[in-house]
Amino acid sequence: QVQLVESGGGLVQAGGSLRLSCVASGSTVSINAMGWYRQAPGKQRDLVAAITRGGSTTYADSVKGRFTISRDNAKNTVYLTMNTLKPEDTAVYYCNADSRTVVNGFVVRRDYWGQGTQVTVSS
Repeated sequence: QVQLVESGGGLVQAGGSLRLSCVASGSTVSINAMGWYRQAPGKQRDLVAAITRGGSTTYADSVKGRFTISRDNAKNTVYLTMNTLKPEDTAVYYCNADSRTVVNGFVVRRDYWGQGTQVTVSS
């Protein structure tokens, strides 16, 4: 089991910045990739950015050049630094952990989610 606790959301004006943090606890050795997703009202939850244990990153096109994901493996923490925020970035942001364990010789994958943190960008 993996537990994820997010922090850092809030209200910011357009053009401003925020930094989200997500601390993982429990079976953290099983975590492969970690990432951030967001869900706006009435919309599906979409990937914002992800980072593997080795440091490879992926970003949604809408945030490239503005958001940066980073990871401190020693602290089991992933960060999302968000710059030049826009009103359309308003959403609940969820931390995700992609866990891999070997059971009877088979790799079992499981997703874990944080409780979500609200980010609101005013125009």
